[in-house]
Amino acid sequence: MQQIVQHHIAGNTFSLSNDRCVFWEEEKMLFLSDLHFGKTGHFRKEGIAVPQAIYKEDLQRLVTQIKFFKPQQVVVIGDMFHSHANKELDLFKKWRNDFKSLPIQLIRGNHDVLKKDWYNDATISVIENSLQIGSFSFVHDITEVQNEVAVAPYFFSGHIHPGISIRGAGRQFIKLPCFYFSSQFAVLPAFSRFTGSHPIKPKRGESVFAILPANHLKNEQGGIIKL
Repeated sequence: MQQIVQHHIAGNTFSLSNDRCVFWEEEKMLFLSDLHFGKTGHFRKEGIAVPQAIYKEDLQRLVTQIKFFKPQQVVVIGDMFHSHANKELDLFKKWRNDFKSLPIQLIRGNHDVLKKDWYNDATISVIENSLQIGSFSFVHDITEVQNEVAVAPYFFSGHIHPGISIRGAGRQFIKLPCFYFSSQFAVLPAFSRFTGSHPIKPKRGESVFAILPANHLKNEQGGIIKL
């Protein structure tokens, strides 16, 4: 089940999805980060038996988000692909054919090393540094623009795969992916579920939205909680 939590910045509404992406209501734009398509294929190539079902699930989740939000454009804030082309990326091209009319812009991340011709064939526009739309800028790694944060528009970024630990009774705790909003920038969770996470320590006044995992055995659909 889709769960949406709205977060407002500078008069704009951003709908946070429990499937790790954001829909900008005013621009009709879906944006997300760190899909790492092709990563499971590289593991299998190295002899590590990672099932391709993980990759197919990520693709299907993206389809679900596109059908739900009906965006006019998609922006990927870096690391859409994991490394060089493999058979899994051939599957992506077949997926892309189903959404040919949907513009996709990719802000190049450190893992986006495919050749220019490959992106052209997949009708993906590649942006080398940052993308600015209205009062907001999109950049893969916020640390690369730290000197600009104080004077620039509000930034959305990815790269670090933010996670937050929630402690329970005794020594129990759980670490969850999250959306992290400071006063000057935000960091999105990795869209791919086949990634690790980096612990964040939010300061007073900052907003964190933790993503609860689904548990189909208990008929629990997952969700988002603001901490």
